Amino acid sequence: MRANLGQAFAWRLQSDAITCLLDLKAFRHATDRTGETGRDTSAHADDMVSYLLQRLGLALITCLFISALTFVIIRLPPGDFVDAYIANLTASGSSVSQEQAEAMRREYGLDQPVLFQYARWMGRVIQGDFGVSMVWRRPVAEVIGDRLWLTMVVSLAALFLTWAIALPIGIYSAVRQYSIGDYIFTTLGFIGLAVPNFLLALILMYLGFRYLGLNVGGLFSPEYVQAPWSWARVWDLIKHLPLPAAVLALAGTAQLIRIMRANLLDELRRPYVVTARAKGISEKRVVLKYPVRAALNPFASSVAYLFPYLVSGSIVVSLVLGLPTVGPLLLQALVAQDMFLAGAIVLLLGVMTVIGTLISDILLMWIDPRIRLEGRA
Repeated sequence: MRANLGQAFAWRLQSDAITCLLDLKAFRHATDRTGETGRDTSAHADDMVSYLLQRLGLALITCLFISALTFVIIRLPPGDFVDAYIANLTASGSSVSQEQAEAMRREYGLDQPVLFQYARWMGRVIQGDFGVSMVWRRPVAEVIGDRLWLTMVVSLAALFLTWAIALPIGIYSAVRQYSIGDYIFTTLGFIGLAVPNFLLALILMYLGFRYLGLNVGGLFSPEYVQAPWSWARVWDLIKHLPLPAAVLALAGTAQLIRIMRANLLDELRRPYVVTARAKGISEKRVVLKYPVRAALNPFASSVAYLFPYLVSGSIVVSLVLGLPTVGPLLLQALVAQDMFLAGAIVLLLGVMTVIGTLISDILLMWIDPRIRLEGRA
């Protein structure tokens, strides 16, 4: 009986070794494709083109549905912009006659059927004309203007800071599991997840004003708020950028650290990692060449929601810090029922989500070759 058990155990070890070798070879074959024949490369290129065309077609259809849904959402609240405008005037002691109200509705096309309003709005959007803001009485493109670029600058700074911190800490916590450093970073990560960004912004504003005598709100000093763009204004923006970027990056950093740590721990237990170590490959190469690359999938997947985040930013944090971004502008447009301004921003967020999803799919196929191999199986 002992002989049978020993033989069975030997067969099991041999089977596991073969499985590990095959797994490692398969992953290396998926990641190192430089030796493929021209025919395989051409077939892979055809698959990529077909995949991209399919995704682009779905993206266009999705954008069409998003535009219709956006228009419906903007029209859901009772009344329209003229009603909200009259209510504000009444609250301030003024009044508007019925003839003036009807004239305003004709001016903005609010007296037309809903389908006609949507068709006219989409016709302008296709031509790049988002209409005139009812509140600001200026073209929507001019109203968004600098706010859009400032939002993208703040959000990109927060995004790069998030990845620069989360990636190395996540790798360290996985490789040094249950070490003192892992416990420290885990504790800080949970604190970052628990503390709301706007509360952190309030705390930093209080500390800066109380102990440093600094006004840490906004993106510019008072003398540069309305000033034209110059190198001095750009430098002033750079000096004010770290605080809002750090506040916006905190929660995302804590979340990605936990995700990176969990995914990398799962990859490090894979048979191909055991085989690579048994073959004498250095620990640094074992960790960085394959497991880290496979564990990067959540970072690529996050692009889908980071693209609209680049446009909107955090509305609450922007309000607390007084940032001139798109988020507070969207809130103001929704409250005032400014159909053209709110519709343009919401539509832009939806389109950016679709574009982000497309780029995320492409990045996933590039980072993890096993995904594209599934389509050719």
